[in-house]
Amino acid sequence: MPMIGITRGLGTWSFQDHYVERVMDNAAYTAAHPDDTLVLAGSARSPDYDKGAKSVEDKMLALGHMQSVQFTQQKPTQPVMAIGSGRTFFVSGKAQGQCTLGRLFVNGRNLLRVLYHNVRASGLDVAKFDDRPANKKEDQYYINLDSELYLIPFGLGSLFRDKIHQHIGGFYAELCMITSYAIGFNAGQNMIMEQVNVVFDRLLPFFENYAIKYGLESSDFATLDTVMGFVDEVSADAQKQDGVQGGGFPTKKST
Repeated sequence: MPMIGITRGLGTWSFQDHYVERVMDNAAYTAAHPDDTLVLAGSARSPDYDKGAKSVEDKMLALGHMQSVQFTQQKPTQPVMAIGSGRTFFVSGKAQGQCTLGRLFVNGRNLLRVLYHNVRASGLDVAKFDDRPANKKEDQYYINLDSELYLIPFGLGSLFRDKIHQHIGGFYAELCMITSYAIGFNAGQNMIMEQVNVVFDRLLPFFENYAIKYGLESSDFATLDTVMGFVDEVSADAQKQDGVQGGGFPTKKST
């Protein structure tokens, strides 16, 4: 049986014997999965890691009971043609972002409350607004998008890991503003969901190198690969200069 290889172009294409781009024998424990994804609400702009891990953690709240999350970026692009040429070229504007969050409606902090964790943690008394989102400062249920509270932007961070605790990637949506809130219920349904639509200024890279203190070490990754006879030397050689290991994911760095 021929050895499993990698297709990197037409010259190495062998669809029965090769994977495309990288060897995927270890995909079951190196692929991203919703179980290993975390969404957090925090400050309007991406946290400042220079102030230390504790500063970042105190300002961010994990959004529990999330059922669906979708982030979208669109870049307005206009095709342009010129007299005397049959070719088209393009001009682009600024990327525009929006996201939709769906969350289980449970006893405790509701979705409009958890998104504003950063404001609530600052000690702001929401009961003093002309248009109150809640009756008392300590209330766990916020509502009323007309409130001055919802003129304040917030941020959303998303982190992605695989089954063996490697960090795959992450992003931070800055300057988020809620544009709509919906909750619906019908007789016989299993649960009630809350949903918000949000627009944001931009997505920035967001990494967990400040917080994760546990997990497998690089030697453990190698042991897992050895057990299954995983070999990805071609991919490792090609990606050595990019600072990623054979499986195509970032190497584990010390914190």
